[in-house]
Amino acid sequence: MKKTTYILPVLVIAVVGVLSSVFVVDEREKALVLQFGQIKAVKEQPGLSFKIPLIQEVVKYDDRILSLDTDTIEVTPSDDRRLVVDAFARYRISDVVQFRQAVGVGGIRVAEDRLQSILNAQIREVLGADQVTSDTILSENRRGLMTRIRDQARASARSLGVEVVDVRLKQTNLPRQNLDATFARMKAEREREAADEIARGNEAAQRVRALADRTVVETLSEAEREAQVTRGEADAKRNAVFAEAFGVDPEFFAFYRSLQAYETALKGGNSSMVMTPDSEFFDYLKNDRAAE
Repeated sequence: MKKTTYILPVLVIAVVGVLSSVFVVDEREKALVLQFGQIKAVKEQPGLSFKIPLIQEVVKYDDRILSLDTDTIEVTPSDDRRLVVDAFARYRISDVVQFRQAVGVGGIRVAEDRLQSILNAQIREVLGADQVTSDTILSENRRGLMTRIRDQARASARSLGVEVVDVRLKQTNLPRQNLDATFARMKAEREREAADEIARGNEAAQRVRALADRTVVETLSEAEREAQVTRGEADAKRNAVFAEAFGVDPEFFAFYRSLQAYETALKGGNSSMVMTPDSEFFDYLKNDRAAE
């Protein structure tokens, strides 16, 4: 019984010691074995590895390509037209020993802070270089500028044990105050163009209306002239007919003209005439004349 009492704790301690001395390196990781803060081994191949329990510790780092979004910064190209630039980078830890020595216990967080400073400095340097204007940044030459930023950032990031795989400019815009001013200027230009179009339209409409009014006046004048000519010709023919009728039968012509005068003068209404009964106007209304 006493023997079993001693053996069991020893076995437990042995198992714990073995388990604490074994660690697994994933294929997506790199590991450092540290002893009192000093690097004792580098484990870059996946699989089981061993360390001294309680004395040594294992620090693992991601071996995949990582992403870093930089803060938005303002740059001033050579044409002094300020731009707001937002970029992102792809990077990976290329030298885990140098990475540990550069960032210490801060790890990825410290590395990304320093890498972001490098990227911002290179973005300002490349985009602010001579002969690089805002139009160049917004044109197809943008790819070449991103390549320059990547190459220069890659050279600066080697001291961190980091390899910059790629750098991309996500967006390049005018600052908000400049953007508002640009929109206001564009709006004013469009309103001016609209006012010019409206003025030209009104001018064209006035010309059309003036031409239409002149056409109406000319048409009415021509129609009135033709009507006057027609009426004159009709009156002439009527007078000729009357003259011919008067020459053939003066008595009948006098009778016809009297009937027309009666029709005109004796229409219904409030008209009143005061004449003597023996007036010539009533000559054909007398019984004795009617008997003839």
